[in-house]
Amino acid sequence: MDVFDKCRGFERPAMARALGLYPYFRAISSGQDPVVEMDGKRVVMLGSNNYLGLASHPLVKQAAQEAIAQYGTGCAGSRFLNGTLDLHVELEERLAVFMRREAALTFPTGFQVNVGVLSCLLGRHDVALLDSLDHACIMDGARLGFSKVWKFRHNDTAHLEQRLKAAPENRGRLIVVDGVYSMEGDLCPLPEVTRLRDQYDARLMVDDAHGLGVFGEHGRGVGEHFGVEGQIDLVMGTFSKSLASIGGFVAGDAQVIEYIKHHARTEIFSAAMPPAAAAAVLAALDILEREPERRKQLWENTHYMMRELQTLGFDTGAAESPVIPLVLQEEEPVLHVVAGLLREGVFANAVIPPAVEEGRCMVRTSYMATHTREHLDQCLDALRKVGREVGVI
Repeated sequence: MDVFDKCRGFERPAMARALGLYPYFRAISSGQDPVVEMDGKRVVMLGSNNYLGLASHPLVKQAAQEAIAQYGTGCAGSRFLNGTLDLHVELEERLAVFMRREAALTFPTGFQVNVGVLSCLLGRHDVALLDSLDHACIMDGARLGFSKVWKFRHNDTAHLEQRLKAAPENRGRLIVVDGVYSMEGDLCPLPEVTRLRDQYDARLMVDDAHGLGVFGEHGRGVGEHFGVEGQIDLVMGTFSKSLASIGGFVAGDAQVIEYIKHHARTEIFSAAMPPAAAAAVLAALDILEREPERRKQLWENTHYMMRELQTLGFDTGAAESPVIPLVLQEEEPVLHVVAGLLREGVFANAVIPPAVEEGRCMVRTSYMATHTREHLDQCLDALRKVGREVGVI
């Protein structure tokens, strides 16, 4: 057997392209703004994680440009050896203060945070307890750590408790959950999860990639939103959503961060975040703290769209965030709706297995603070028209 045989038989993308329904790798010719350029056409963006609208903010772009002028375009090595800049140190110190943690450590991507942290903390004598809808990088990191990996049903804390009871007391136990689940847009029930963490003497890590900058009075995420930050041992965040850049971080107790710094393979064996990316995050943090009205506007847009989408007859699942899915169950109507929306000047994302379970296919929409009511109403008109054409509303 040729290892490439599976590639030659992989025909689904070509079939979708032939039907004009291929929904991935669509080229955008502008920044991640409320309206983007695609093939010379202006399209309202309902598929971006640029929640606070900072990816094209003049001060963020200026900070990145100034960093390139001072440091160049790359670090030419890992943080572990030659790639640590004073800019990285400043960012980590700033993140620790912002997140109210003893220390923080940055990584080149958010995916690398979870893979690196979990694979170095979890060993053969540990048990990882993962929500069944945790992000793929959490699953991968736990498996690489050689620990026992036990999943519990999505947001089912009774099932989590069963798992905790079954875990031997002489094993380390780490619960890992998303703060906001990136496809469904629902929240982890952290008050109950932290209660179980305390009751069963476990540790808790929260991936708050989609909660950072969005939830909480100060934008520290879902832990702040629920008032349980002190019961979360490690919090992970990314820079590619609200913080308008690329990369990620983990924050927690200084001793734990020191261990991760010297054992996480995705940190030690990867080139450091580019200086422009680090500088952009620092500038975005300044704006996040200085302009809470952005978060307020984001939530006004979110609540408006949630109400109007449900009025149209769409199933928005259990969404509680600026990520609002339109659950259509099967793959075919999802592809037709996404293609139809693009023809009407609206960009949305098709989410099909393996990103979601069979029978749970959806159109994923997400919102920004910088969307105007005109943008949103244009999207609603397109959704009404296409939804009726496809027969899903």
